[in-house]
Amino acid sequence: MSANEKNAAYNNVADVGPDFVADKTRRWLEASTKLRAQHSRHLNLAYANYERTAWDFYPATDPNAPCYVHLHGGYWQRGSKEIYACMVQGVLARGWSAALPGYTLAPLAGLTQIVAELRRALDWFGDHAAEHGITGPLVLSGWSAGGHLTATLLGHPIVAAGLALSGVFDLAPLRDSPHVNDLLQLTDEEVATLSPVRIPSVDKPLCVAYGTAELPHMIASSRQFHTLRVAAGLHGDLVPIVDCNHFTILDELTTSDSLLVDTICRLGRSLKGWSAKTLCRRRRSDTRETSTSPSRNRATVRPLGDRSPTAHR
Repeated sequence: MSANEKNAAYNNVADVGPDFVADKTRRWLEASTKLRAQHSRHLNLAYANYERTAWDFYPATDPNAPCYVHLHGGYWQRGSKEIYACMVQGVLARGWSAALPGYTLAPLAGLTQIVAELRRALDWFGDHAAEHGITGPLVLSGWSAGGHLTATLLGHPIVAAGLALSGVFDLAPLRDSPHVNDLLQLTDEEVATLSPVRIPSVDKPLCVAYGTAELPHMIASSRQFHTLRVAAGLHGDLVPIVDCNHFTILDELTTSDSLLVDTICRLGRSLKGWSAKTLCRRRRSDTRETSTSPSRNRATVRPLGDRSPTAHR
């Protein structure tokens, strides 16, 4: 491909038009501002000492309900939890808890720092979520850059399962995309160690979703990643969302009866016996083992084993 073709292959904004994206973003922000005003008790809970490193929690009536954690997108250089809060509306209506962490964006942070910040965010969740009424199992999810981050962070001990939406799972092609890499500045090491298709897969349920109207290379990335996981004998559905592009797929998260929300709830029903406290104990155990065994890969986890459905929809 030519340089222009390589750049266009992953340019989701150019694919649908900047005006379309600006209108969608405005609508999301309006809905999110309303949601945050209605649920203002557990917002901006700092997990680190940077401007964006804070959690927004939306606890359910039942503390033991599963918790959906959404990682926002924007190619690691745009977006915020304030814009994308409305993406938890669907699961809230199904009786779940929800949470969104912020993180520092490029160029102030490279991808290594972003991943490290979100690992710290998940550590903080395990230690403090119960104080805010969330003790159920955590289902990690994210869209676009957040889809990549979901796959990358699936091995964190606090995470029970995941849903990766419209992600890029091999970072190498993005180095040829100036609209991404001019600010992100991916290194050889980051491509090798933070591309989910280039590192060992984690044995936890992970569904992979994409819109059938997305760019062909975006679709191929999701399908390749899912194929690799299937070949490794790992669990998780491939979920194509018909006629959705890279942005309209997010509308599926805002309604309670959508295919994506149904997928999230099926993941939750598979997690009986998991709780934030149980996962926190696992994290502390893994941390102790890591400190005494320097060669251990922190992303390595034990198989989850069989799980029965829970009562939550």
